[in-house]
Amino acid sequence: MVDSSGASAQEPNKALHMVRELLEERKEVLVRFNELAGTTPYPAKPSGNGGERAIQLQNFCQLLVDYVASGHFGLYEALRSEGDCQDTMWNLAERIYPRISATTDTLMRFNDKYNCADFCEIGDDLGNDLSAAGEALATRIELEDQVIGPLCEGCATCLPDEA
Repeated sequence: MVDSSGASAQEPNKALHMVRELLEERKEVLVRFNELAGTTPYPAKPSGNGGERAIQLQNFCQLLVDYVASGHFGLYEALRSEGDCQDTMWNLAERIYPRISATTDTLMRFNDKYNCADFCEIGDDLGNDLSAAGEALATRIELEDQVIGPLCEGCATCLPDEA
């Protein structure tokens, strides 16, 4: 079956897929961040020794890089999709993406410092670095939601509901 745009009705909507992927990665990053920061209500394991903490950092950094890349590139791809509101979405992205890029820089600095496998030197500045990363994540989520919202709600031709 082919819809009015010529696309097969069986093909998944690329923008919808990218948004869902981004949200799944976001959720995982936030879970790992909370575990690492010790803010989960029921941590799976205490993070007592340095080796275990370093492994938590490594896992968080790997997820963080995937999430940042997905948001940075995945949302751009979603916005490239042809549709009635493409110009509106690009205008929105032009206003928002410089601020998303600033969060990318902060989060990549955290990654560069702590993505060192299980031999990390975890110093006293980890708490401050986690705080800065948490602030960058909060800002990024708010900004991404400004792009995702119109994709998901404002323009049915950009992101139609699944049948």
